[in-house]
Amino acid sequence: MGEMESSRGRVRVEFSAKRVRAYLAGHLVADTARPALVWEVPYYPAYYIPAADVRAELKPTGKTEHSPSRGEGEIHDVRVNGAVAAGAAMRYPQSPLEDLRDLVRFEWSAMDEWLEEDEPVYTHPRDPYTRVDILASSRHVRVEIDGVTVADSPRPRILFETGLPARYYLPLSDVRTDLLRPSATQSHCPYKGAASYWSVDTGHSVHDDIVWIYRTPLPESQKIAGLACFYNEKVDIYLDGDLQPRPRSKFS
Repeated sequence: MGEMESSRGRVRVEFSAKRVRAYLAGHLVADTARPALVWEVPYYPAYYIPAADVRAELKPTGKTEHSPSRGEGEIHDVRVNGAVAAGAAMRYPQSPLEDLRDLVRFEWSAMDEWLEEDEPVYTHPRDPYTRVDILASSRHVRVEIDGVTVADSPRPRILFETGLPARYYLPLSDVRTDLLRPSATQSHCPYKGAASYWSVDTGHSVHDDIVWIYRTPLPESQKIAGLACFYNEKVDIYLDGDLQPRPRSKFS
């Protein structure tokens, strides 16, 4: 968390002390020790980079995109050493949020690599207000789908992440793996790493991408390596014999 903060509507801006770099086709696009964290949505921030710390050429496209809170955004192509990311940069030179006027927002997925200090970061910047705790537990977790018990475990690892429901990670030996169907879906989390998915075939219906696993999580989340987790929002979870209400979240 940095020294300055401003906000307008639901958008909040803070400056960080982390060194942040972005690369395209192996070439440095931006390198700054004063990135801004901008919460455009409630769930996580985006990085905005001081224009003085941008190494790539930003070529205006003539197109704009309006934001009620940030103002009129001018869209630019990003060019560096022959590589081009079309429409991957945005500037708000007349933003009602003064802090944004000299900053550049790069589309996260358009860059090939992002570094915080010297470590890669995936999906989006880490939120300084998000905490992840993983605790061993002896609570009894049973998971039902379509009335079929698909997991039953007395030894979960419970993951508590700011703003999300508690997640119950279970040993595969406690899961009905005969009901799991491999999926090509993958997702990435800046705190946990890359997840792969299964669908569940209960014999009544197939529930797509309802179970996930982090086989090689990031170091800070090693305690969930190789464990399976179900979406609380989409299954019936019994905790110590009590049916839990299905939480509402962005994954509902």
